[in-house]
Amino acid sequence: MTEARGGAGRAAFPVGLTIAVAICLAILVGLGVWQLQRLKWKEGLLAHIAALQSAKAVDIGPVMGALGEGRDVDFTRVTAVCPGLATAPFLELDGLRDGQAGVRLISACPVESARYRTVLVDRGFIPDTAAARPKVDAAASAPVRLTGVLRRPDKPNFMAPANQPGHWFTRDVAAMAAALKAAQPAPVFLSAETPTNPELPVLVPAPLPGEIPNRHLEYALTWFGLAAALLGVYAAVLFRRTRA
Repeated sequence: MTEARGGAGRAAFPVGLTIAVAICLAILVGLGVWQLQRLKWKEGLLAHIAALQSAKAVDIGPVMGALGEGRDVDFTRVTAVCPGLATAPFLELDGLRDGQAGVRLISACPVESARYRTVLVDRGFIPDTAAARPKVDAAASAPVRLTGVLRRPDKPNFMAPANQPGHWFTRDVAAMAAALKAAQPAPVFLSAETPTNPELPVLVPAPLPGEIPNRHLEYALTWFGLAAALLGVYAAVLFRRTRA
């Protein structure tokens, strides 16, 4: 089909193509800007974690009070004394550490605050290759002094399997606390930095990931590069039309 031409013998301006290119360009630039926003957020998070790793741990009691008042205590390093924690009942939560599959042991620790009576403790990681588990004695009360990091539970995604009574796949504070008969649980986990069971070396405290990737600048440059390439193609099409 012969293209329509203007009065000067040139091809008509490609209105449809221009609209399509403008829409695609807006999407690509928007994605690039969003990645730059994510970059700023990630840099703040990494700076917070870096400060956390050298911060002095504080007593968990006042922190629980601040949490009850609505303050954000995520990544706060605390100390707690947990009676009977070394032999406390535990739940097994699916997890990964350095690419190795295994489970994290979750137990309850009493706390003293106006609003909360317990906090769930992530005692550490045991790889699937190890069958050993800590001895359970609910009547034991020997205190365990623990240093760890308070973490908000991640929101489960649609791909996560449903939790089961004997096996857990997501950090559901309310359900886990009910299974452990822990009253008035705080909506955070205390991830242990110090061992709760030194006699069991396969149970490794692992509160923070070794590395948190930060590739948002790379992603932003990719989207902006695609936008620039699209503009280049569009300009080439217009140039060819003007020469036709």
